[in-house]
Amino acid sequence: MEKEKHFINRANWLRAAVLGANDGILSTSSIVIGVAAATTVRETIVLSAVAGLVAGACSMAAGEFVSVSSQTDVECADLERERLALETNPEGELDELTEIYKQRGLAPSLARTVAVALMEYDALGAHARDELGIHDMTKPYPFQAAFASAAAFIFGGILPLLVSIFAQVEDMIICQYTFAILFLTCSGLIAAYLGGANILRAVGRICFWGTVAMAVSAFVGYLFGVHIG
Repeated sequence: MEKEKHFINRANWLRAAVLGANDGILSTSSIVIGVAAATTVRETIVLSAVAGLVAGACSMAAGEFVSVSSQTDVECADLERERLALETNPEGELDELTEIYKQRGLAPSLARTVAVALMEYDALGAHARDELGIHDMTKPYPFQAAFASAAAFIFGGILPLLVSIFAQVEDMIICQYTFAILFLTCSGLIAAYLGGANILRAVGRICFWGTVAMAVSAFVGYLFGVHIG
């Protein structure tokens, strides 16, 4: 029998990588579009792209590390509380686990039997999985998430940076938008493929919100109308 293929074990690093790449493309493109709407000086446009790329990568890494570390702290605290409860009130915890299995459709006697067996095998693991929803497969890793997010942001941000260097200044906004949508489409395709998700939905979602973000940036640049040089 062939074992079916699952992708949930990729959830943590894939989420961070997709977020980083998309943010790198969108943030850098949006910054360049906003600046290009206010100036025709290439050096200023390129400098804004570089600044956005560096600041964004550092911000993504720090933010991802802090957020995932916070999640890890919460899980560890919950596990410690559960370990204490198992030591001080094992019968109550057994009843709690039995009730969980009954709510999932098992007959009362079978639910009790399963709860007893799992408590004897790995009481904390059973409660972590079935009561708290904590699984080893989806365990968060702060450094992994931070690195994946920062590396993906740099990769994504380099693409609009190259456009800012080589595109005609007078066509900068349309070039940035066109290539950003192309890059986002590729990112959506890769993410959907790696995650086993619906490709059209993933690409459509990212392109729509990418267009909104860049449109707002361009509007702000035109609104202030601060032309440099």
